[in-house]
Amino acid sequence: MFAKRLLHKAVLHHSNNKLQHGSLQGSELDPRIVIHYGIPSTASVLAFDPIQRLLAIGTLDGRLKVIGGDNIEGLLVSPKQLPYKYLEFLQNHGHLFGVLNDNDIQVWNLESRSLVCSLQWESNITAFSVISGSHFIYIGDQHGLFSVIKFEAEEGQLLKSSYNLSAKFLREAAGFPDPSEQPIVGVLLQPSFSGNRLLIAFQDGLLILWDVSEARIVFLGGGKDLQLKDEDGNSSTEMGANLPADVMEQNLGDKEITALCWASSTGSILAVGYLDGDILLWNLSSAAPSKGQQTSSKNVVKLQLSTAERRLPVIVLQWSNSYKSQSEGAGQLFVYGGDEIGSEEVLTVLTLEWSAGMESVSCTNRVDLTLSGSFADLILLPSPGTTGLSSKDGLFVLTNPGQLHLYDNDCLSTLTSQQKRTPSVSAVEFPVLVPLADPSLTAAKFIRLPSKSNSSKIFTEVASALKTGSRPGSAPSNWPLTGGVPSQLSTTKGAEVERVYFAGYSDGSVLVCDATQTVLSYICYVEGEVNGIKVAGSDAQVTKLNFCSVSLLLAVGNECGLVRIYDLKGHSDGGNFHFITETKSEVLDAPQGKGPHCSAVFSLLDSPVQALSFANSGTKLAIGFLNGRVAVCNMSSLSVLFMIDGVPSSSSPITSLVWKQEACFQSDVNSLKQSETASGNSLEEILFVLSQNGKINIVDGDTGKMISSRPLDVKESTAISIFCIPEGSISTFEASNDKLQEEPMKNTADASPDEEEEPSSARVNSPEADLCSSETSYSGDLLFDPLVLLCCENSLRLFSAKSLIQGHKKPIHKVKHSKSSYWTTIFKKDDKVYGLISLLQTGTLEIRLTVLNWPSSHYYLAKMNSVIQRICLVFTIKFLLLLLMLPIDSLQIRRKNRLPCQEF
Repeated sequence: MFAKRLLHKAVLHHSNNKLQHGSLQGSELDPRIVIHYGIPSTASVLAFDPIQRLLAIGTLDGRLKVIGGDNIEGLLVSPKQLPYKYLEFLQNHGHLFGVLNDNDIQVWNLESRSLVCSLQWESNITAFSVISGSHFIYIGDQHGLFSVIKFEAEEGQLLKSSYNLSAKFLREAAGFPDPSEQPIVGVLLQPSFSGNRLLIAFQDGLLILWDVSEARIVFLGGGKDLQLKDEDGNSSTEMGANLPADVMEQNLGDKEITALCWASSTGSILAVGYLDGDILLWNLSSAAPSKGQQTSSKNVVKLQLSTAERRLPVIVLQWSNSYKSQSEGAGQLFVYGGDEIGSEEVLTVLTLEWSAGMESVSCTNRVDLTLSGSFADLILLPSPGTTGLSSKDGLFVLTNPGQLHLYDNDCLSTLTSQQKRTPSVSAVEFPVLVPLADPSLTAAKFIRLPSKSNSSKIFTEVASALKTGSRPGSAPSNWPLTGGVPSQLSTTKGAEVERVYFAGYSDGSVLVCDATQTVLSYICYVEGEVNGIKVAGSDAQVTKLNFCSVSLLLAVGNECGLVRIYDLKGHSDGGNFHFITETKSEVLDAPQGKGPHCSAVFSLLDSPVQALSFANSGTKLAIGFLNGRVAVCNMSSLSVLFMIDGVPSSSSPITSLVWKQEACFQSDVNSLKQSETASGNSLEEILFVLSQNGKINIVDGDTGKMISSRPLDVKESTAISIFCIPEGSISTFEASNDKLQEEPMKNTADASPDEEEEPSSARVNSPEADLCSSETSYSGDLLFDPLVLLCCENSLRLFSAKSLIQGHKKPIHKVKHSKSSYWTTIFKKDDKVYGLISLLQTGTLEIRLTVLNWPSSHYYLAKMNSVIQRICLVFTIKFLLLLLMLPIDSLQIRRKNRLPCQEF
C-alpha cells in the first residue's frame, strides 16, 4: 500500500507539472467560439449601426450575432442564457447594449468581443433607448419611472443619473393625477431639438412631450377625454386610396399602446399603434395645451388595416420618408399587426401623404409582404452618409427560424409602384459563406495540414489558383453591411493555408474554405454533377468527406454509394476520367472546366457511404458502406484492391476506418502471419474496421485478409468512432480517480482475452483522473505501444494496439459517459495527441485530457514501479523476520503506548 501510494503521488505530481509547465497552456483548455457563420435559429431582435454599417441580432438563448462586411461575423455569448428584449448600438463607438429578460443591462465591446460591464435593474424595464451621439441611455419601467444612466467607457461602468421623472409627477403636471402606476412603453428623443425634448408614452395611452431644459410639458395626447368624430357619420373602412380627416366617434380611454415611432424627419408627426389594432397619427406641431387639456381631434388621424371586429395588436411601426420626395408630409409606414385575427401573416407597407395638412391625409398605396416564416423583427437601414431615413433606405426583416431578408431601395420602389395587394417581389436573402439550408449541409470535415511538411505551402499555391472560380452566396454590390475590420493576418498576402474546412450538401456539392484565420475565406466550390459527364447519382446527398494532405485528393461519398475523387492540383486542366465499378473500369476524356478536376468515380455498391479514410501515404482509400462492407481502392492506379465484409456474417453499418503503419508492431503481425500462413511477408499498413455494433476487425491493407482471428466485440449498442494514437503521443500510464489507490495494478496484456474490466462509474474530467488509467504492462517491449481508442455512445475504451492484434479483448481503461454521446474526435498540438472531444446528445461538448507528452517519464515510472516492488518485497521480508525475533512483551508495550491516529 505504501509503495502504491508513493507511485500514485509521483504520477499526480508529474502530471500537474506538465499541465503547468508543459507546452499546452491553460488558455488553450478554455474553449471559445472563434468562427460562427449564419443566423441563429433563435434570433429575435435586431439593431443597426448606420455609421459603422454593422448589424446585431439578439436571440432567445443569450447569444448575440454581429455581422459586417467581407464575411466578418462574430458571436457573443452571454453568461446568462436568457432572451434579449432590447438591443441597441452605441453608434460609431464599437459598443453594443443589450437588455435581458431579467432586466440585466449589458455592455459589449465589439473589438475585444467581451462583456465590459452589466447593471442589474431593480424593476422590470419596459422602455429602453440609447441616445444617438451620446453615452446616455433612457429607461422606462413598469412603475412609470423614467430614469437616465450613463456609460463611462474609460472606466467601463454604467452609472445611474440623479435625473428621473416619476409617473406621479408627470401625470400631476399634465393635470391627470392617477393613483395607479402605468408602465412606460416608449421613450423617443424628438428630432430637431438637440436632445432637449422627450416623448414619453404610457401603456394606458397617455402621451407626454417633455422639454428637459424648461422642465415642462409641451404636448399632451391620449387619455380618456378625446373624442374622434366622423363628420359624415360613416364608419371608417379598410385602408383605401383616400382617408377622411376624422373618423367615427370613439373614446380613447384605456386604449393600450403597443408600438410607436416618429412619422416625420423633424418629429412633428407621431405614429402610435394600439392593442386593438388601430393606428393613430398625432400632430405634435400644435400649440402647447394648458394643464388638463388635450390636443384637438383635428390633429389626430386614425388608420385601420381591417374593419374586422377582432384585430391583431400593432406590434411594430417603422417610418421612412417618401421615395418620391423629401417633403415632410409624405412617406412610408411599415406595420406588423393590425389585420384580422387569423389572417395570413404579412408585413404591411402604407404610402401616406398629407402635404396640405393633417386634414387631407391620404393613403396612396398599400402593399402586403408575405413573410417566409413567423415574424420576429424589422429594422430600417439608413443609406450611408445620411443622418436620418431617406429614399435610399433598405429594410431588414427577421423571421423564424433565423431567416434574414433584405428589401433594398429598388425593391421598395417596385413594391410601392405596384397596385396589387400582394405583389410577388423577391427579397435578397442573407448571403452566407457556408450555407446551412437550401441546400442543406449534410457533411463536413475540418483538416489541419501537417506543420512539418510541404503540404501547407503546396496547398496555398493550389488555393490561390482555385479562388479565381465563381463564389456562391456572395453578397450583392449594394449589400448594406460593410463594417468590421478583418484580421490583419487574414489580409496578409502570401500567408500559408494551415487549416481547411470542407462542407458537403444535399445536392452533392462541396464548399472548400480557408479556415486558417478567424474569418473564413472562400477557396472553391465543387458542383454535384461531374463536369461534362453524366454520372447517375452524382448529385445525391453527400454523406462523408475526406481529404489527403499528401496527395491533395478529396474524396466525396454520397447516399447512392458513389465516391468522387477530386485532384485539387489539377484544377485547370482536363484529363482522363475513370469510372470504376466492382467488375469493370472505363476511362473517358474529361473536358476542361472550372474548379477541381474530378479524376474518378467509384460506383461499387448501391449502399450509402458511411466512412472514408485515406492511408497515411495517400495511395489507398478505404470506403465503408451502410450494408457493412468495406472496399479498399488504389489511388495511384484508380482501381479496386479488394472488397470484404467489415465483420464476417454481419451486416452492421461501418462506422469508422483507421489506417496504421506497422513499423511499431511488425513483429506481432508477422508472428501471427507465420503461425497461420507460414508466410513472413511484411506489411506496410493495416486497417482497423469498426462496425456500429461495436466489433473491431484488423485487416491486412494489401490483401484484405483478417490479421487477428479473434475480432473484438465490446457488445455496445452503438459504436461511434475509433482512433489509433501513435506511439510517443501520450502516456498510457495515468491515475484514474481513487481506483489506483484501492486496487493493485494489473498486467492486462497477460489477462484472459475473455475477461472484461469492471467499468469505472466516475467521470474523468481532470488531469489527475483522465482517459488512460494504468500501464498495460511494465515490460520494456510495451513502453511505446500504440493505443486504440474506441468511442461508443455510452462509454470510452482504451486498448493496446498489440493486444488487439494478439486477440486480447481487455481494455487498459474504460470510462462511462454520464450522457449519451454521438460524435467524438481527438485534438492535437504540434502533432501530439492531447485529448478527446465528445459531443453529447444534450448539445454539450465534453473535453477529456491525457497526460501530456510523457514518453520519457513513461520509462521512468515503469522502472520506478519495478524498483518499488523490489524494495517493498525486501522490506516485507525483513519486517517479518524482525517480528519473529521480537519478544512478546515488547509488542504489548508498543500497543499500550500507541498514539491515537490523526486525520489529515
